[in-house]
Amino acid sequence: MEAAFFRLDEIAELPMAPGVTGRPIFGRGAMVNVATLGPRAIVSDHSHPHEQIGLVLEGTMELTVDGVSQELGPMDGVVIPGGVVHSARGGPDGAVMLDVFQPVREDYRERWTELSSTR
Repeated sequence: MEAAFFRLDEIAELPMAPGVTGRPIFGRGAMVNVATLGPRAIVSDHSHPHEQIGLVLEGTMELTVDGVSQELGPMDGVVIPGGVVHSARGGPDGAVMLDVFQPVREDYRERWTELSSTR
């Protein structure tokens, strides 16, 4: 894989849930996703084998990890081990969160590649 520069606003948005979109950027062994949650938008309980590190950039959100809920604001973050159930809810004004996944979420890559090819 070669080095590559990008502009986030030129990355196609990937619908993730009602009121939730992501802009994924893929490396060889890791990826980042900039997720935008609308006001009170919900990401339902889910888990995946990937380690996830998240950092709220804007707004507020409630994140529940393994049954423990925490309100997060700008520059608050979380580390979620693979296989742990988690969910999120956007705050009253929504939120923007930067997520790092390792290894790459191939399900995101497949959906994003399919979406990008139709544009």
